[in-house]
Amino acid sequence: MCNLYANRTSQDLIKGLFPDRTVIDRIGNFEPRDGIYPDQTGMILRNEGKDAVLQMARWGMPSPPQFHSKSGIDRGVTNIRNIGSPHWRRWLKPERRCLVPLSAFAEPAGTGKGNAWFRLAEDRPAMFAGLWVHAWSSIRKLKDGETTDDLYGFLTTEPNAEVAEIHPKAMPVILTDPDEWETWLTADWSDAKALQRPLTDGALVRESA
Repeated sequence: MCNLYANRTSQDLIKGLFPDRTVIDRIGNFEPRDGIYPDQTGMILRNEGKDAVLQMARWGMPSPPQFHSKSGIDRGVTNIRNIGSPHWRRWLKPERRCLVPLSAFAEPAGTGKGNAWFRLAEDRPAMFAGLWVHAWSSIRKLKDGETTDDLYGFLTTEPNAEVAEIHPKAMPVILTDPDEWETWLTADWSDAKALQRPLTDGALVRESA
């Protein structure tokens, strides 16, 4: 399960990838980040009418109630696999889909072995296929009490050959083609759901990060 990734992608680069859209930047200053962990904030790109919005959101979608702790803490769901679940179906419409820029992602390499980092073999932009929710109130940390946040997570699927060597169960859904990005953001779910698939074998290489 991917619970660590890097995003060294500038806002200007992201905006340049969508020449047919007005991209509204609500981030301000953004520093490239080599380590984004669950419950931290990350950059997302989402729909707002015919425009797109770049903003920060907190990594971890709302968990099903049965997974909240006895004290009401919801630590969030970072990786989403079972999109047939009623819990996720309410967030599958285009207005609740987002793209999450990434430069590399990590999978645990095993006890005492740290993380295995992966990046695209070709130097090109990459996006996780994500879901997001606006102004969700929950208790993420007991000391903070209830907070209201924009939240996001991203889909997973079966792994390709490179990831399967480290994590045989799953890898994030990563989109690398502009047509895929537009399909994920705008298409009916009957078309968008086909993007929940692994990258082709050979599309990733290991890196040290």
